[in-house]
Amino acid sequence: MTISNILLVLLVILIAGIFIYFHIRSKKNAEIVTNIDVDDQTYTLAKMIEFIKRRLDEITKINLYDIGLSEEELKRRKTKKYELKKALKGCTYGDVNDKKYVKELIYDLLAKEYGVTEMNISKAIPFDIPSVLTPQDKFDILLYFYKKEYAYEALGELINKYKLDDFKYVQGETKPCYVITEEEINDIYEKENLTLAFSDKLNIVVQRIYQQYKGYSSIDEIRDMNIDGVSGGVSGLPESFISQVAQTDSADYLTQIAEHKVQRACDSIWIMFHRKINSFRIFIFWFRSRTKKSLPKYI
Repeated sequence: MTISNILLVLLVILIAGIFIYFHIRSKKNAEIVTNIDVDDQTYTLAKMIEFIKRRLDEITKINLYDIGLSEEELKRRKTKKYELKKALKGCTYGDVNDKKYVKELIYDLLAKEYGVTEMNISKAIPFDIPSVLTPQDKFDILLYFYKKEYAYEALGELINKYKLDDFKYVQGETKPCYVITEEEINDIYEKENLTLAFSDKLNIVVQRIYQQYKGYSSIDEIRDMNIDGVSGGVSGLPESFISQVAQTDSADYLTQIAEHKVQRACDSIWIMFHRKINSFRIFIFWFRSRTKKSLPKYI
């Protein structure tokens, strides 16, 4: 074999080696999303939920044997993949430890991959403009801060501190009832005058993403509290009835439903507190139906 042939063989081997190296490297990096197309919708909740769904799907489905990992790294990745799959399954049943695991991963993905910062996080929830916050936003923020101090007694502490379990009259009712109103939440939020660090804001956004993706919608945090129970979708018109009305010519009635003048089953929830199951009905706003799971009457 001539020297030129030897050099040619070595060149082919070198090129093949370089190709294999970059192929393995690209496989290793396939798990990481590096390019995020940024526009005015990128940091909205809807877009972030899409990103989280896609990333968790990629992480759980990636073929670890196809990316040239060392034995030790392969074992570590397999363990993490198994733990994530187990946690995602446990979330369906409301396991608080699985919920914590998934939320921590979502936090890391948003901060390290998606590029959520102090500058753009308010596009998800307008933390810096209290007048634009919805009652649901304010309630979530209040419950988050109370949970930091009181853990699963947070809702009870909030109710007791502001006497939210008092019998009261509300507009449109002829008799007093046990109810938490939007006005009360707005008033409490103003009185608390909370200061939010970036980590607080991101944790609240993470919870909102989690509850819409894997949790129990607006009641996700409430159902973890030490209360007697929570139920949803049991007061007002059921969706099946509204679907039937939509097929008729009752335009007047449909307009009232659209303008929230007629209460729908998904408009409120009841929480049972201090064993007052029959007489204690606390309506929490903004339940309109992000809840896609079928809930038992009392969880």
